[in-house]
Amino acid sequence: MFAFLLRSTLHNLHSNSCVFFSASLIDFAVQIYTHQKIATLSTQARIPHCIQKRINAIAAQPVWNPPATVYEYLYQNKRTFLFSSNCCDQFNELYDKKCNRICAPSGGFTGRGDGKCSDFTTTAKTIGKVWQDPRTRG
Repeated sequence: MFAFLLRSTLHNLHSNSCVFFSASLIDFAVQIYTHQKIATLSTQARIPHCIQKRINAIAAQPVWNPPATVYEYLYQNKRTFLFSSNCCDQFNELYDKKCNRICAPSGGFTGRGDGKCSDFTTTAKTIGKVWQDPRTRG
């Protein structure tokens, strides 16, 4: 229905109006692109420097299997960052915003981490994915 209305509207417009409509669509697309770039930059700006350094160090290594991820959580009223492990049976480590290791809430041989923050899965609030390695194993 929308496509039909759009075609009908374009057909009935004068050529100057079509140019204006096309320019408006281009302007709209540029605004969306710019907003996405700003959102990406603001997300990067709020990543603590030491966390970004850890991410950069992982990105400089050969790609992990599975690829590395970093999630942000609110745990015990603190911003925390959960780094996935490099391979199977290793701990997924949780750091505060100053890169102090808090615990390993998951991973290891049992999959339950190191036991130092056993309430993590029930009390932590997910803020979102901070980073995922975009590379794949070749």
